[in-house]
Amino acid sequence: MQCIEAGPRAHFRHTGFASAMFACPLIAILRGLTPDEAVPVGTALVNVGFRAIEVPLNSPDPLRSIRLLRDALPADVIVGAGTVLHPGRVKDVADAGGALIVMPHADLEVVRAAKDASLACTPGVATPTEAIAAYFNGADALKLFPADTLSPAVLRAWRAVIPEDIGLMPVGGVTPHNIDAFVNAGASGFGIGGALYTAGTPPTQVSDRAMRFVHAIRKSSASGGSVKR
Repeated sequence: MQCIEAGPRAHFRHTGFASAMFACPLIAILRGLTPDEAVPVGTALVNVGFRAIEVPLNSPDPLRSIRLLRDALPADVIVGAGTVLHPGRVKDVADAGGALIVMPHADLEVVRAAKDASLACTPGVATPTEAIAAYFNGADALKLFPADTLSPAVLRAWRAVIPEDIGLMPVGGVTPHNIDAFVNAGASGFGIGGALYTAGTPPTQVSDRAMRFVHAIRKSSASGGSVKR
């Protein structure tokens, strides 16, 4: 099941990440997920169209959850870790089967470690200086964080000066109601956290919330918005 109709993939460098974002440009951020919840919650997300799942490393036993998700979900789903604060954790994620490194900051050592391990990497950036430095160090997309302070107007200004071949992905404060404004400003995709999942959220509720985001992306596309890939 795809979120939106197929389009160009130019804005995502890593092949697996590009394919996942091409199918559905939403990353599920499952902070607080436990291994017991991992497969039911991951399956609920995949069934409504999500193809990228991130387990933050400050969750309970995150590497175990990553391994369970990787083993249980289809091969076209990219699974990885968020809140990766140190380059040494990249190997831990890779050993657990993860293929995606997401960070709240723009530590270039983490970016380079991820790329040396052939993993996709989406560092968090809050200024054009951070964004362009991450771009030239191999980032696959740039996580605009927190998006509730980096408005669509900011994203539009960035899109005019940051190289076109990298995606800009708002994270933090994204809801089904503000997706359209970010898409029209040039967003390439989104990371969805607390509005999708908080610790202990039942899979059925995660599914309902996920579907609202999928509908919002489809509606934006149908009304003339274009996710910038």
